[in-house]
Amino acid sequence: METQEFIVGLINICIINLVLSGDNAVVIALASRNLAAKQRKLAIFWGSAGAIILRIVLTIVAVMLLKIPYLQTIGGLLLVWIGLKLLIDEEDEDNMEASSSLITAIKTIIIADLIMSLDNVLAVAAASKGSYLLLIIGLAVSIPIIIFGSQLLVWLMNKFPAFVYIGAGLIAWTAGEMINTDKKVAPLLYNFSHASGEEVAKFFNAKPEELAQYYNTTVEGIIQAMPPSILNMPERLEWLIPAIITVLVCGIGWWIKNRRKNVEVGKSSAAE
Repeated sequence: METQEFIVGLINICIINLVLSGDNAVVIALASRNLAAKQRKLAIFWGSAGAIILRIVLTIVAVMLLKIPYLQTIGGLLLVWIGLKLLIDEEDEDNMEASSSLITAIKTIIIADLIMSLDNVLAVAAASKGSYLLLIIGLAVSIPIIIFGSQLLVWLMNKFPAFVYIGAGLIAWTAGEMINTDKKVAPLLYNFSHASGEEVAKFFNAKPEELAQYYNTTVEGIIQAMPPSILNMPERLEWLIPAIITVLVCGIGWWIKNRRKNVEVGKSSAAE
């Protein structure tokens, strides 16, 4: 992975963590709000530490799983749903029960964070593009976000609604890239007939030897080993599918939110 690509990937992971860790940070704040100040700090520290360790393990597993053909496309479609959910979800987290015991609060934080971390784990695993170094650095950066950022994150998203759209758009773009780099799906979308084995390997963020091994052929035989393309899109248009998915996610999310808002306004007017 080149330095520029590494930096862009790290920035993407930080933004994804910043956006998707908001609900997790709120869970931490809610679960520990009935504790004394000293116990609250301990609950936040140990609960967050346990949740982060589990998240790291899950993300490493996700990185390995995303190398399996078709799972990347399934993961990409799941990320599309996650991006939409980020924009339109209106669940009331204030209904969560606060804990009065330190141990109970820690367990609540770990379990709740684990359940709510699917979106974060999948998005970060995809953004890391198989680089464990990038993954570890990105997750390390997310630790202070999760532990200390609850109030800041909630304020940020409420104050600047566009920030949520930026995050959802980034997740949607990542979903498109996941579909693009699925070794079973991409050959059906793009026409690689004029590319070399090395160029195709670069497209998949893989080494030529690894791609040749995957297709059970030589580097020179990679193109012949691929299934025939259905859409025959030029590989230089690799940005098109991520762009379409991003526009659809942000557009549909905006439409649903505005429709709900108009319905609520109509109900308020009728009640008056």
